[in-house]
Amino acid sequence: MKLRLRKLFKDLGPGIITGAADDDPSGIATYSQAGAMFGHKFLWTSLYILPLVYAIQEIAARVGLVTGKGIARNLKEIYPKPLVYLLISGLLIANTINLGVDLGAIATALQLILPVNFDILLVSITIMIVILELFTSYKQYAKVLKWLALSLLAYIITGLFIKADWQQILRQTLIPNFENSYIWFFTLVGLMGTTISPYVMFWQANEEVEEEMSAGLLSRKGGLPRISWKLIRKMRIDTLVGMLFAAITSWFIMFTAGSTLYPNGITEITSAAQAAEALEPLVQTFPNAGFLAKLLFTFGIVGTGLLAVPIFAASSSYALSELFNWKEGLNNKVKRAKPFYAVIVISTLVGVGINYLGINSIQALVYSAVLNGVVSIPLIAGVLSIGRNERLMGEYRTPAILQALGIFTFICMLAGSLFLLVSSLN
Repeated sequence: MKLRLRKLFKDLGPGIITGAADDDPSGIATYSQAGAMFGHKFLWTSLYILPLVYAIQEIAARVGLVTGKGIARNLKEIYPKPLVYLLISGLLIANTINLGVDLGAIATALQLILPVNFDILLVSITIMIVILELFTSYKQYAKVLKWLALSLLAYIITGLFIKADWQQILRQTLIPNFENSYIWFFTLVGLMGTTISPYVMFWQANEEVEEEMSAGLLSRKGGLPRISWKLIRKMRIDTLVGMLFAAITSWFIMFTAGSTLYPNGITEITSAAQAAEALEPLVQTFPNAGFLAKLLFTFGIVGTGLLAVPIFAASSSYALSELFNWKEGLNNKVKRAKPFYAVIVISTLVGVGINYLGINSIQALVYSAVLNGVVSIPLIAGVLSIGRNERLMGEYRTPAILQALGIFTFICMLAGSLFLLVSSLN
């Protein structure tokens, strides 16, 4: 049994990394805010968004696996260039903002346990992340990313220590709750946006290509990869495990916040310290429970932040490199793909600058999730078009059930954004 679990963890790749990155600091802040403001009323979203995000991620992964190219390069083959430029611009803006606020969140979380100046922490973290991306091979980097994903277990373990009316919790998980208010739609779009994000689509598609190159299934010079239905099944399991992990974690984050912050009247999280209070049930039997809660919260934020920030930068770089036909990929050394790595460095530095606009880092994380929800809409349409294109995908094109789920996802996110717009005008 132990050997099987070890083999499963070893076989997991882009899917589990993407699933963990999906619960980045922006996700943690958004789920925590939903729990603090609405209690357990949004628990159902983790269950109902799961098949939607799985469908989109499998289609994106399938595109990369089958074509041997990322989403941006495939978009160029079916859409006019101006439209592709517009779509990629939306991705770059969303990624850079997310990257910046995630960096700020890491530094803010570290200040809970380290008496160090924010600027020093921010610069130190940024330098460390850039060095990792520039000088670590893809295989080594992928191993680091998979282990960082375990930081999210802190939220799951905490939830198990909370006493609750589990019959009521089950009801709120299975039965959707709706309210006709701006803040309700704002939260819903944020929850969908932080789960079905533009960067995870681009990242997973490109990492499937990287995996093919590492396995010798695709030449570094391009061409079509050598694939099989066995490889497709492996990708599907990897993606399912990753998205299931993300959904379970998001449920537990909302559950803990809804069980601790909401009953105590903390309905708006304005600081990392407030968000950390949701983890106190795990350590309340120990002395210095407050410090231990902050330590666990910091571990989760730093772990997922270090996981997500490089993915934001890399997904932007993949998209631009494919757009302008630059040599790309984390499998390449810096000297062989200078423009690719230059974009990573520049986007990270621009992200650092966002932290000096005087924005509250926790609130910025929630707003960035809403931005993701809006930007994802046209990108989902593009991914769906590629997945059903017979010329590009051949016999491995998107199955009808996945395509239907993808279209339903597009409709839900579009409807949520429109309702948010209408409710903001009232």
